Amino acid sequence: MLKSKIAALLIPAMLGVSYVADHNAAFATANSNGLVVKTVNFREKPSLSGDQIRYLSSGEQLKILDEVNSYWYKVEDRNGTIGYVSSQSQYVQVVNSETGVVTSSVNFRDKPSLSGKRIRYLTSGERVELIEKVNSYWYKVKDANRTNGYVSTQPKYIKFGALSPTPGKPETAPANIEEIIQSGMKYLGTPYEFGSDRSTVSTFDCSDFVRQAFKEGSGITLPADSRKQADHVKKIGKTTTNWRDLKPGDLMFFMSYKGSKESSYSGINKAKQRITHDGIYLGNGKILHTYSKKSGGVRVDTIEGKHWEYRFVFGGSAIK
Repeated sequence: MLKSKIAALLIPAMLGVSYVADHNAAFATANSNGLVVKTVNFREKPSLSGDQIRYLSSGEQLKILDEVNSYWYKVEDRNGTIGYVSSQSQYVQVVNSETGVVTSSVNFRDKPSLSGKRIRYLTSGERVELIEKVNSYWYKVKDANRTNGYVSTQPKYIKFGALSPTPGKPETAPANIEEIIQSGMKYLGTPYEFGSDRSTVSTFDCSDFVRQAFKEGSGITLPADSRKQADHVKKIGKTTTNWRDLKPGDLMFFMSYKGSKESSYSGINKAKQRITHDGIYLGNGKILHTYSKKSGGVRVDTIEGKHWEYRFVFGGSAIK
């Protein structure tokens, strides 16, 4: 009896969730649709000891075949492969007829008014859950983080219905980009070392990590440092100075750190700043990178509202 109680406590803890399961608000039934909202392991068995098939990337669509228990879904991916994935809503969202897709970046506000405080931007390709239509101008919705807010009802910004191809730039990645991201994700936690040896994978600095992920995932060997990688991306020409326009797999380039507040970067001509850091954009406002020993090595960070957003110079595709 005691062993079963301990197991009940350990399983959710090992999954990184609280004992009270943060289960999807919409209960999954056989053949429900699911949407991956955060990179997560796709396993052969409904267990942390199950062999990893691959990583499921943010934006991928799934068919939920069965809810095995409170912690695991049996799912089929777009390749027809059947496996198991965590049922926690931070990783997979159940999608129903009241799920909307953002078709163009739009303000997500705390009130149904233009004077409402902006919570953040909802980016193209994000899914939200409809709570109610407040009036002709505003929807009350819940985002992938389970945050409630308000968004314009104009169809140029958001559409509701089943999972289907939509206008705009949904944050789903081509196969080779997924392989690059998966190659990078397997190095999570690898220690940081400035000027790391490019011939080993025991430590990385920022550009060494990016280079390794692209080399393993696509066979492309990028230049050895961040400034030369930036020049490489500029030559391809698919660049933007707005990180919200980036696609998964694009590279992000940053200037030196000058403070944690937006005001620390006001008045700076970023185009003339020296590139000091780069990383791989994952979609949904996340970056995969490494930047210091103190930070713990290779990791995933949120961009918006952080110094990463304020330091961002430009980004774009490293693949021709």
